This record gives sequence, structure tokens and C-alpha cells, in this order.
Amino acid sequence: MSGHSKWSTIKRQKASKDAVRGAIFTKLGNTIAVAARGGADPETNFTLRLAIDKARASNMPAANIQRSVDRGSGKLGGSQIQEVMYEGYGPGGVAILVECATDNLNRTYPDVRLAFSKHGGRLAEKGAVAFQFDRKGLLRVQGTGDELLMQALEAGAEDVQEEGDESVIYTNPTELAMVRDNLITADLKILDSEMTYVPNNTVEIGDKDTADKVMRLMDALDEIDDVTNTHVNFDIPETLL
Repeated sequence: MSGHSKWSTIKRQKASKDAVRGAIFTKLGNTIAVAARGGADPETNFTLRLAIDKARASNMPAANIQRSVDRGSGKLGGSQIQEVMYEGYGPGGVAILVECATDNLNRTYPDVRLAFSKHGGRLAEKGAVAFQFDRKGLLRVQGTGDELLMQALEAGAEDVQEEGDESVIYTNPTELAMVRDNLITADLKILDSEMTYVPNNTVEIGDKDTADKVMRLMDALDEIDDVTNTHVNFDIPETLL
């Protein structure tokens, strides 16, 4: 899972920069709206609770959060936000999943297709890429070490990876809420939590030219407002990043 973990860190760092200038609010709002379709109460809708927590961590105004909830639950009327997943391949044969939340597929699909074609990639048929990934719950917590590892496993985690002074914890997708609550009870500081896709195998990128092309494609996808998340199977050495 090292490739996924590294990309998760890159996205998190970029999201922090985007949040400073408010560029991430549209994406967060769309994610909240989609989650709110399953119920407007975050106490009973765990997916909505995760989306709201992430928005608050990025300092999204409370009024914006509530407006997104109202939009997703149908209180505001208008076009409904829907989820769509696009699958494709990038430079070096890396597999890419692109999660979107949109009220206009006729806008979103051409934008995603153009990003792929302009940066050495191509869209694939539905199912052609997704089978290379597993759905997982992900929690990022402060701290490392054997004691934290044991706490995570006792809480129900499937795997734990250390990244600097933080640990990335993977869970069964249906048990993310339980593991999260158990970790909170154990007084661990949770920095982030989300549902994600983890690659079964990674593609190693060993040359700078390919690495640059891949990162330009990922940046182009991230700049699309309707794109809420991306998942890849590449593993690029720190020296090339």
C-alpha cells in the first residue's frame, strides 16, 4: 500500500494549500451534498459526518456546510448532485480512478477526458481499472510505535503504516466508523478519516520524465471542480517527487 499511502500524503498537503485560498470549498460542498442524500443528520449518517469533519478541518464556513447539506437533501431544489466514477490510465501505464460529484455529466465527462488526453493518458471502459483496487476505510492518526499498532489492531484495524510521526490505518470499509470511535476512545488524535480505494499492486515510476507527466495529469484532474477524489497505483521515489 506504499504507493497509495504516498499519494494520500501528497493530496493531503495539496488540500491544505488549496484550503488557504478557499479553492477546495466547491469540492467539499459537492462531497457533503452527495453524502446528504443518505440523510441530513450527521449523527445517523456516518458518510455525512466524515464529509462535514473534513470541511471543518479546512475551515469551510458553517453557512456553506449547511447550504451543501440542504442542497443534497433536496431542501433547495434545483439539479441534484450525483456521484460518478471515471477510470483511466496515465503515463507509464498507471491506473487511475477519478471520483466526481456533479450536477451536469455533460460538463464533467469532457473535462475529465480532456485532462487525460492532454497529459498522456486515456479513459477506459467502466470496470477496466477498478478491479485493480480494493475499497478501504482510512484513518490518519498522530503517533507511531508498537503501542499505537496494538491499539489500532485492537480497535479493529486491518493494517497500519508509519509515515514520519504519523500512522495511516486501514480498515474494512464497513468498520471504519467502529474503528474510528474505538481510536477516539483510546485517546488517539485522528487527523483525517475517509473511504478510499487502495491498489492491489503498484507501478514503480523510475524516471523523472514519466513522473513529471503523471503528476501533471493528477494536477489537471485535481483542478476540475467536479473531481472530489483521485486514486492511483503508482509508486514514485521521493527523489523524483
